[in-house]
Formats: sequence, structure tokens, C-alpha cells
Amino acid sequence: MPRATGPLADALASRNVLLDGGLSNQLAAQGCDLSGDLWTGRVLAEHPDQVEAAHTAYVRAGAEVLITASYQIGNDPVLLRRSVRVADRAARAAGHEVWVAASVGPYGAVLADGSEYRGRYGLGADRLAAFHRPRIEALGGADVLALETVPDTDEAEALLRVLAGTGARAWLSYTVADGRTRAGQPLDEAFALAAAAPEVIAVGVNCCDPADVLPALEAAASVTAKPLLAYPNDGSVWDAAGRTWHPPSAPAPWDVEAWRAAGARLVGGCCRVGPDAIAALRTPPPP
Repeated sequence: MPRATGPLADALASRNVLLDGGLSNQLAAQGCDLSGDLWTGRVLAEHPDQVEAAHTAYVRAGAEVLITASYQIGNDPVLLRRSVRVADRAARAAGHEVWVAASVGPYGAVLADGSEYRGRYGLGADRLAAFHRPRIEALGGADVLALETVPDTDEAEALLRVLAGTGARAWLSYTVADGRTRAGQPLDEAFALAAAAPEVIAVGVNCCDPADVLPALEAAASVTAKPLLAYPNDGSVWDAAGRTWHPPSAPAPWDVEAWRAAGARLVGGCCRVGPDAIAALRTPPPP
């Protein structure tokens, strides 16, 4: 198992923990080919050593949680388990405490058409639960499950149903815009779904504009006392048709102090946020 001396939930109860950044941008910086529907999963399948090197780059930047390359894999148990093993190797080689979070990406990610930024796929909770159950089972070797980039409450309900009674630990992270889920649901209602779920150790947002983080955290704090988390992208917008990111006209401000004041204990970055940016988020040591 990774070089963590205790559960991530225990650490979050007492201190801030630093997440890693975007895996895709780091792999691209290493010269990897991310074309095709598998995205980072393609590199995991063809060059797992490159994925380990990307994880290691974030470890060197100070990251204490590594998110696996399983976001867009679907239900391939071999690759899902490999994603955990590869992150585990990077965690074991770290000189500090590191947890491995297994990415359970949304159903829309597998469609590879930007659906995770819309949600409401037209599938009921039963079909969504059936999709996620084998993935969650295959990723069971990680310290925690990252239920991430969830676009709507329909998928959140399905994920929580799969988790119920398993004893697994997870965080639930929505992708949001303009004070609502990507599907347009009120955030207080979305976060309330996880408030009573013992399997969920933290709630928050990821892969959103940094400007959307603080209002979302405030909405979460109004309905749950669980630790909060935030790992936005750099403010860019994904163009699914062109398979490219459109960056903001000016760098988006990251008000990390305000996020932490609102209750965020787990902070990092998502797409287009690299190791240098993660290193800058390190909490200064006490005097």
C-alpha cells in the first residue's frame, strides 16, 4: 500500500492535505500521445512508466494525494487495477506521506464527447449504478475513491448507492458552473446527498473555473460538516468537438486562503494545472 501512516480521513480532520494536478497536461509535457477516446488511459495501456513519471513529478512538487489514470478507462479491470499499482509505486518511492485516490470518472467521460460537462445522460440510476459498480470494485486497492467531475445529482445518487455498506472511503466532487451543477441543479441539494453517507469523507468541486470554487464550497458548508475539497482547472473551457482547451483571456485568480477559510482541507488542481502550480500551493510550515 502507499506510504500513508493512516487513513486520509484522519489527516483531513487535523490539517490541510495537498492534492496533485492535471495528469493529462503533465503527460503531454512528457511528450505522450493522448489522442483517442482513452485519453490518459491510452498512456496507461501503452506506456505505464510515463504515467508513473507523471505521478512522480507531482510527488516532487509536494503532492500528498495522487489521483490515478482511471478517469476515462471505463470497465477494463486490467487497466483499472494497473492505474492503482502505478500510482502506488510512485507513492512508495516518495519521501513523504502519500495517499492514492482512484479516479472514478463520470459516465460522460467514457463517451469522450464532453458529456461530463452537461450530465443528464438519459440513463436511470439503475443503469448508472450498474456501470459504476464493477469499476469501483476493481479500484478497491486504493486508499480512497475519487468520485470526481460528477455533473449532476442523478449520477451522484447512483454512485452513493453503489458505495453504501461497502466500507469503502471516497470523496464526492462535482463539476460546477455559475453556482449550480453542470446539469443546473442547486448545489446545496447536490452536496446534501453526501452529508449522511458514512463512506464519503469529503465533498467539493473539481474541473471548474476557479471563480466558481468559493460559492460552491460555501454551499457545501451550509449542508454538511464534512471536510471540503477543491481542485479546479486553470479556467479554460473544453471544446469537445475540437478536442482542445480554450484558455481564459487572463489567468484566473486562485483565492486558496478563502477556500481554506471556507473549510477546504484538500486542495490541488485539475486539467492544465501542473507541478509548479501545485508546489506553489504548499502550506507554509508553522513558525
